[in-house]
Amino acid sequence: MFVADVEPGLRRALSGHLPVDLVPDALSEAFVYAWVHWVQVRKMENPGGYLFRVAQSRSRSRRQGLLAGPVPSAMPAVEPALVTAMRSLPGQQRSVVWLVHGCGWSHREVAAALDVSASAVATHLSRALVRLREHLGVAAHE
Repeated sequence: MFVADVEPGLRRALSGHLPVDLVPDALSEAFVYAWVHWVQVRKMENPGGYLFRVAQSRSRSRRQGLLAGPVPSAMPAVEPALVTAMRSLPGQQRSVVWLVHGCGWSHREVAAALDVSASAVATHLSRALVRLREHLGVAAHE
C-alpha cells in the first residue's frame, strides 16, 4: 500500500530532476531505503519528500538536473519554450517550480524535501516565476 501511494508522486518529482532512464533506479534506491529504515520512514509526516531526497542523493547524475525528455503521449499542452526556460533557471529554483507546479507539492512538502524553509521555497518560486516570465516574454497577471 505504501509504495502504491507514494510511487506515482515520487516518480513524477524525480522525472523533473533526472534523465528518464535513471528514474527507475532512483525509485528502487528510495524504496530499498524505505524498506531497510521502515521503522523511521513510517513515522514521517512526508515520507515521499524524504524518499525524494534519498533518491536524489543516491543517483549518480543528480547534479545534471535535467528535465525529462518529452513523452508525446504524456505531454500536456504547454508553451514549447517552457522546457528551455526551465533549464535556464538555477537548480534550486528549477526544483521548486517543478515540485510546486509540476507535481502539485505544497510549499511545506517542498521545504522538507529540499531541506530549506517554507519561506525559502516561496522566495525561490517567486524569483523563478519572474525569470520564466522574462524568458518567455509574458506579463504577470495582477
